[in-house]
Amino acid sequence: MPVRYSKDPQVDSTLRHSVRDGVAYSVMSGSGETYLSAFALFLKASAPQVALLATLPPLLGSLAQLLSAWLVQRLRKRKRMILAGASLQALIWLPLLMLPLLYPEHAIVLLIACATLYHATGNFAVPLWISLMGDLVPERKRGRYFGRRTRLATMMAFIGLVAGGVVLHVYDAQGWTVYGFVTLFLCAGVARMVSVYHLSRMHEPSMGEAPAPLPAGWLGRLRDSHAWRFTLYIASMQGVVAVASPFFAVYMLRDLNFTYLQFMANTGIAVLVQFLTLNTWGRISDIFGNRLILVTTGSVIPFLPALWIVSDNFWYLMAVQVFSGVNWAGFSLSSSNFLYELVSSERRSGYMAFHNVLTAVAVFAGAMLGALLTRILPADVALFGFAWHWESILLALFAISSLLRGLVALLFLPRLEEVKAPRRKMSPRQLVFRVTRFNAFSGLVYEVVTMFRRPPSR
Repeated sequence: MPVRYSKDPQVDSTLRHSVRDGVAYSVMSGSGETYLSAFALFLKASAPQVALLATLPPLLGSLAQLLSAWLVQRLRKRKRMILAGASLQALIWLPLLMLPLLYPEHAIVLLIACATLYHATGNFAVPLWISLMGDLVPERKRGRYFGRRTRLATMMAFIGLVAGGVVLHVYDAQGWTVYGFVTLFLCAGVARMVSVYHLSRMHEPSMGEAPAPLPAGWLGRLRDSHAWRFTLYIASMQGVVAVASPFFAVYMLRDLNFTYLQFMANTGIAVLVQFLTLNTWGRISDIFGNRLILVTTGSVIPFLPALWIVSDNFWYLMAVQVFSGVNWAGFSLSSSNFLYELVSSERRSGYMAFHNVLTAVAVFAGAMLGALLTRILPADVALFGFAWHWESILLALFAISSLLRGLVALLFLPRLEEVKAPRRKMSPRQLVFRVTRFNAFSGLVYEVVTMFRRPPSR
């Protein structure tokens, strides 16, 4: 029997369409957006240019969230604006693909420009969608609903990513790599149109008479709130993560000479593990609260890039990605849920826009710092009588990112406070045991068997 999300048939139908929207969107993300960096490297982009592609379009695109948060207070129609942004994002895939190929002398500039439009149209819908879903999903079911939705979306992103890697590998083996990218990006555009269809079938509850999303004096009040400390933590952490994150693709495809199939496997295994663990994270979130997960996973994040320094063995790096996928699944889900708890529904669209823009600024700054460091870091280091040679300068960048992540974790994690008291308490040690004893194979079987089974009513 199908899962029932709400006793209200209209809301239940809407939430199911939202799940399908997430699935289709993730196919676009997995088969298209994941391979933008690979496409840039195919077009002979440098490491700093790849970092620019990964961060400048999201930064500029995030400004569209401020516009949508302002417009929704005047038009009072979220769904119409969500559909406009999503439809335009689907259409952007054609010029994003064709213009760099038609004008190769300006390929990277055109790719960055089209990617900026892609992110702007997508970001335009983000605060509106978050506001809409906050009104539709009951608070006590958010962890499990978004856990299930994210789980299904993550699996489809994984399938899209795997299919994309196979397509690129086959075309590349024939010397037709460009046609592989054509195939992927056209499929991504079609998937987004499917997403638009399901968005169009969603019910929009009335917003009511709400005050301006960011009224006079909001910044002063925000500085003393839990929301400000949380936003500052997320922005800071994502910023120092971005010192290294745009360069993992460069490291694999350029420095380690991974095939597209190996690149897909390394990227995809992290996505698959997120799918396998999201159900566990969602249950823990609902019962034990989000702060516990944030503190535990946030304490692990600093170690992740340092693990890449140990070895460049393909299978070792696959194991690193498994560990990384488990951790990022919990961090992403709990941080998203934490935002819903911190901000009231009438302020949510405006605050989410502010939160996302600040985070995008931090990510851009972190990536540009990383790009600068790739140019100035020495390959040979002598310290306290020890000499060290970096086989790739990107490994030094990963080490610096680890140190910066550790500093952010030490500064902010002890100050995060739970807004809503958890139903039960658990220590970080117990949480680690509960998650790490999770068996991947049995988890996969469980997910397949229970994915479409109706849960007990409660």
